[in-house]
Amino acid sequence: MTHAVAPTETQPWDGRRLQALRRELLRAGVDGFLVPRSDEYLGEYVPPSGERLAWISGFTGSAGLAIVTASQAVLFTDGRYTTQAAAQLDAASWQIRHLTEEPPQDWLAEHAAGLRIGFDPWLHPQSAIDKLGTGATLVPLVANPLDAAWTDRPAPPLAPAVPQPAEFAGRDSGDKRAEAAAALRAAGEAAAVLADPHSLAWLLNIRGGDLDHTPLALGFALLRDDASVELFMAPEKLDEAVRRHLGNAVATHPPAALAGQLAKLAGQRVRIDPDITPVWFAATLTEAGARVQHGEDPCRLPRACKNPVEQEGARQAHRRDAQALARFLAWFDAQAVGQTEMRAAEVLLGFRQALPRFRAESFPAISGAGENGAIIHYRATAATDRAIKPDEAYLIDSGGQFTDGTTDVTRTLWTGPGPAPEALRQRYTRVLQGHISLAVLRFPHGIAGNHIDAVARAPLWQAGLDYDHGTGHGIGSFLSVHEGPVSISRAARPVAIQPGMILSDEPGYYLPGAYGIRIENLLLVQEAAPQPDQKKRFLQFETLTLAPYDRRLIALPLLSPAEIRWIDAYHARVLAEVGPALEAETAAWLRAACAPLQG
Repeated sequence: MTHAVAPTETQPWDGRRLQALRRELLRAGVDGFLVPRSDEYLGEYVPPSGERLAWISGFTGSAGLAIVTASQAVLFTDGRYTTQAAAQLDAASWQIRHLTEEPPQDWLAEHAAGLRIGFDPWLHPQSAIDKLGTGATLVPLVANPLDAAWTDRPAPPLAPAVPQPAEFAGRDSGDKRAEAAAALRAAGEAAAVLADPHSLAWLLNIRGGDLDHTPLALGFALLRDDASVELFMAPEKLDEAVRRHLGNAVATHPPAALAGQLAKLAGQRVRIDPDITPVWFAATLTEAGARVQHGEDPCRLPRACKNPVEQEGARQAHRRDAQALARFLAWFDAQAVGQTEMRAAEVLLGFRQALPRFRAESFPAISGAGENGAIIHYRATAATDRAIKPDEAYLIDSGGQFTDGTTDVTRTLWTGPGPAPEALRQRYTRVLQGHISLAVLRFPHGIAGNHIDAVARAPLWQAGLDYDHGTGHGIGSFLSVHEGPVSISRAARPVAIQPGMILSDEPGYYLPGAYGIRIENLLLVQEAAPQPDQKKRFLQFETLTLAPYDRRLIALPLLSPAEIRWIDAYHARVLAEVGPALEAETAAWLRAACAPLQG
């Protein structure tokens, strides 16, 4: 899945907001300012109060960084968002640069050498500042000048935290805290800063509603080496039931108490994950006399390795989600032509909302017809929504948040009634071949996501084609639809894939102005049965997603006999596991969609 929040329908960024920010920069005594997409929790999604990049620029993608100086304003984003950025930004005020091909550190070295560039130490991790601080003097500011200019900024969210029951969490919070504390003691560390709300959610078995699509209660915590926790969260979020659930080993404080509690760690070794913790924490601890140790958040890897209860929850969530997908796909075949992109997304959401344990979409659905499908992070709005036409490709990327699991699935469909063009079928089939190649892969322990990214790209590479996004990402358990530390990408950190992880498998191909192709299933990492003479332990994937591929887009001569057998076996499984739960008309459609490819 790749996605973003909706492009805005009006653009009030005519320079007045930039002017207001520049006035505040003069008051702060700096020559420029960094505006990241993230808020103080450094997550992919932010509440309205954290949409600083959107406020100053109009850009609403989920990845980006702006640099504003007295004379220039530049937005850096990756290949998923360059088309969207060009549509949303005022070209008279803003320049757009590719985040990886023209990185901001290079721009700073060329355009800001010798300048003082301010940044908010709450909004950047240390690793990002270290990377940027080569061409200009980066200055941490006590007050954010953009916030001073943003006079009607919304208040932070205050949705209540709620317990995640053991029937879904699978492990008691006390067991998790004891395991994480043991890791701290083994490293000689007295405490760890937990700056990622996902870690709080997993460690304390709580969820929340501060974000639209990720069930988080935003806050920070300190984990001590004795397995106790100090939780810093707005008191309004913590009712008596949740306080009882947290227990006596978890002390609660308002966020304003954070600096004072950190000061009590003077002389002690404190772990900070430099990739996901705001710079403010290390600076505050160092000033207090604590000894900061860089290391990974002790909850991050255990959270990614789902326990048996979470694994079974994911299976059950996907089986229910498959019912909504089948109903949608049957509706699409019968009624989609003439409907709009937004209407199609609404229909799918309606089918999901009728399912047990459904709580929300796991991200805003990407519903793109024809040329809009070629915009990797497209989301239809009233300004861009268009009718779905006959004889074109349509891409739907969507997911659900269920109390027992998180889903994310993409299918590319042909609207008919005519046959799909041969070039489109050839490219779809190459994407499907890469998708299958990853799904059937067996690989030894120790292999990381960057090692296997090429497996999914190889069929496209053979035809001189590629796609400008990663092949896969981790998925949480009723948590974020994007979860680290493992991803499948050329740029991924070399973190070994481990049993219990759930990863997406989503190669694609995009022809600007014409169509987009992406096929996505979620895969659960499992131990593989040993083969004769096997010396190492191997892993394999279990496919969780259950939805048919569009046979009208498959160029059968391109497929090997083994690939045809895999598709037929997958479709037989979809029919067997999903069909019995469907009403007669949809079940009949699914039987036809899952029929063997060669009759």
